[in-house]
Amino acid sequence: MGQGGEPRRARAHDGELGAAVARAQEGDESAFAVAYRMVQPGLLGYLRGIVGDDAEDVASEAWLEIARDLGRFKGDGAGFRGWTATIARHRALDHLRRVRVRPRSTALEQDVLELPGPQNTYEQALESLSTERALELVRSLPRDQAEAVLLRVVAGLDGPSAARVLGKRPGAVRTSAHRGLRRLAALIGAPAATKGDPSAPGEPE
Repeated sequence: MGQGGEPRRARAHDGELGAAVARAQEGDESAFAVAYRMVQPGLLGYLRGIVGDDAEDVASEAWLEIARDLGRFKGDGAGFRGWTATIARHRALDHLRRVRVRPRSTALEQDVLELPGPQNTYEQALESLSTERALELVRSLPRDQAEAVLLRVVAGLDGPSAARVLGKRPGAVRTSAHRGLRRLAALIGAPAATKGDPSAPGEPE
């Protein structure tokens, strides 16, 4: 989705993120700014998939809570991504309740973590689209599938972290993400996964 390999790059920098968060917890404001710059793009993309044009306002609310509660966080860089995504999701759902709009259908309830890497048909399909068009398609998915895809592909969370954010078992998230990506590939017109692709077990839809 115009972010070729972004989840893999994000996870590759989790060590740097964890170090920045640790310094921020000791009062280093510049380190908090570093952590913000590393997390905000993916977090904002995730929120756009849930609340659309209100994503920046919801992200601002989330970051106020993140800054306030930073001292309570315990974990590494990957854990921080999951923690911030959980806070952002709660603020997004609060926002949707306020405006009396249900979350748009999303398809990230499965663990995209276990899907193949750069060669994966579905990720390639997403990466061929502009971010705006990709998010539009993701919003057309069932909610569980959409959130799974957003957390894994856009926010860059690993499988267990995405499952914790959604309050679901990793296996359920994995299935949702796989089905969501398959549906997106069909919408985009991408070829079906090739035989032998471990991400395409061939289960009935």
